[in-house]
Amino acid sequence: MASELLLLDTHCWLWVHLGLMPRMSRASLAAIQNAESYGNLRVSVISIWELAMFEKRGRVALAMNVRTWVEQALDKPGIAVAPLTPEIAIESVHLPGNALPADPADRMLVATARVLGATLVTKDAQLLRYSQQRHVRALEA
Repeated sequence: MASELLLLDTHCWLWVHLGLMPRMSRASLAAIQNAESYGNLRVSVISIWELAMFEKRGRVALAMNVRTWVEQALDKPGIAVAPLTPEIAIESVHLPGNALPADPADRMLVATARVLGATLVTKDAQLLRYSQQRHVRALEA
């Protein structure tokens, strides 16, 4: 059985790589493991930027330099970087519906999921509410 394409929100990517699984549901962990085994797990370039910003501002403490952490996190089999394309940038400005995320990084994540046809894995309440409008698929982490 093939797996659907999953896009990890920044916090989910961090949790998965750091082994903070108790923060996530069994269903989301199973979906992530399945996607990973089929090479269908994605992290947006915007999540790399966001993680670097969090680290720089002291909101996240990593055991190593952020560049090394990202290299190691992306070196795992089954995961790949979803690039920021012109289509995604434009889509992030023209998202349908209402109750749109105000955070530009969240808008980029939603746009990336929409353009790739991926399901966004997140704990972000606003993104989960937005997904209820059926403009993006989301799985609650």
